[in-house]
Amino acid sequence: MGILFVHWPVATMLLFFSAQADLVYVNYGRTEDFFKLEREMGINCTGKIVIARYGKIFRGNKVKNAILAGAQGIILYSDPADYCAPGVDPYPNGWNLPGGGAQRGNVLNLNGAGDPLTPGYPAKEYTFRYKVNEGVGIPKIPVHPIGYHDAEVLLRAMGGPAAPDSSWKGSLNVPYNIGPGFTGNSSTRKVRMHVHTSNKITRIYNVIGILRGALEPDRYIILGGHRDSWVFGGIDPTTGAAVLQEIVRSFGKMKMEGWRPRRTIIFASWDAEEFGLLGSTEWAEENAKVLQERAVAYINTDSSIEGNYTLRVDCTPLLNKLVYNLTKEILSPDEGYENKSLYESWLEKDPSTENNTYPRINKLGSGSDFEAYFQRLGIASGRARYTKNRKADKFSNYPVYHTVYETFELVEKFYDPTFKKQLTIARLRGKLVYELADSQVIPFDCRDYGEALKGYSNRIYKLAKKHEEQLKLYKVSFDPLFSAVVNFSKAAAEFHRRLEQVDKKDSLAVRIMNDQLMLIERAFTDPLGLPGRKFYRHVIFAPSSHNKYAGESFPGIYDAMFDIESKADQHEAWEEVKRQISIAAFTVQAAAGTLKEVA
Repeated sequence: MGILFVHWPVATMLLFFSAQADLVYVNYGRTEDFFKLEREMGINCTGKIVIARYGKIFRGNKVKNAILAGAQGIILYSDPADYCAPGVDPYPNGWNLPGGGAQRGNVLNLNGAGDPLTPGYPAKEYTFRYKVNEGVGIPKIPVHPIGYHDAEVLLRAMGGPAAPDSSWKGSLNVPYNIGPGFTGNSSTRKVRMHVHTSNKITRIYNVIGILRGALEPDRYIILGGHRDSWVFGGIDPTTGAAVLQEIVRSFGKMKMEGWRPRRTIIFASWDAEEFGLLGSTEWAEENAKVLQERAVAYINTDSSIEGNYTLRVDCTPLLNKLVYNLTKEILSPDEGYENKSLYESWLEKDPSTENNTYPRINKLGSGSDFEAYFQRLGIASGRARYTKNRKADKFSNYPVYHTVYETFELVEKFYDPTFKKQLTIARLRGKLVYELADSQVIPFDCRDYGEALKGYSNRIYKLAKKHEEQLKLYKVSFDPLFSAVVNFSKAAAEFHRRLEQVDKKDSLAVRIMNDQLMLIERAFTDPLGLPGRKFYRHVIFAPSSHNKYAGESFPGIYDAMFDIESKADQHEAWEEVKRQISIAAFTVQAAAGTLKEVA
């Protein structure tokens, strides 16, 4: 097994800012929150400093929304409503967030660019770099996180109208008035932000291990996760980095005993994930040509727990069946499920909303190192971890996420005292890599993609039907997309019929069909990228434009229709919807063509 240390000089974007203004409370800082303030309440955020609570969406989207609203600065805080579970003590006596805890995190809006100064290209010594003020996604206003004790002081003094409804109120003992500005004795006071941090280009290190395949060394399975952290990183990323190390150790032991996988496995420990997925993106950029030709799949190994209730899987539909089959082979670590499979506990605790006979699998968004591989290069990707009870647990993520309180003791004492949840995730991730690397036929199922496309196309059409008059007026039709989805499903069914009949002793015939399986995800990418987001090239999936963490299906169509009724030129707006439907229909039809029998 070969080990490589690969380094890049990348930009760490930390700057000096100062602002002074009245304060406005903007709830979670979501697009709809700013719409509520501006369109319904008549509150203008231009020239103001806004305060938003963490949760619901990626913090960088909050900052972007504040900038678009004209704010001079933004303060982010963690409200107990979102970062404290009822009946649980703050750390160290429990796992809730103490009042002084502040969540760190990058607030860049990179949209898949990697290093802000070298978008699209690896940040090597010879690479051309933009000036800092030209860098991609760097906020132009000061941003600072605080704990809820400090936030309470500010929010208690707020004047202006009351919160529009209960969804704007957290759990602090304050009225949650909107502002702008303070009331009573503080009515003449302003908020001053003074943020001064270092700004430099620094070197980062990826560690790459290669286990060469015995029969198909030019086909790669990548297992990658980051090791950098905010403070101690007790959960993020150490519960994932430890899993990576254990899987590497296990595969190394098998190799020492004489085994080699059919295909090459690349193990990657990424640096600078917390600064914007930099290590993984720069490596993907440097190796893009090779990866597009040879990469079969990417399995992410970030945090293996974010809760301890049940399994959570986000992946391409190609991996659905493999995930379901493997979870049936692994024992559940959950209390009350002794001698039952992981699949059984997962299904009972989190059934799919579309078909409750299967466990729920999520769409891939972003927020971790699979982004460049899936969203830009079109490599089939997946991630798995243990999570909270999404129905009962209303707190956002795990309460001490990205704070100084995220320690090893937190994991050992509260989240996974027996380490069985992490071991279960190690087994699942390890099995995924093993099956992808060693199965004679790549264990993808294109038929599941067809089913997913059917659901996604119906969903986007249902959204469009809310504008039925405009659909008729501007002659907008989804028929080409529906037709392409039907054609893809037929091509997928026929492909798998041939695959079942292929002569497994004919290595060339197997290789041809394996290549079709490997390249089907690639077929869903558009080299031109999404409008305004050229590094997001997947036509079926992308991170939501309004929340980087969440995945959106048919994102081009969705974004074109978002808030369309407020667009000044309705004809032009609906022409863009038609263009995006056309792109999606072409892409799905072209993907169907790649599954046809090779001439």
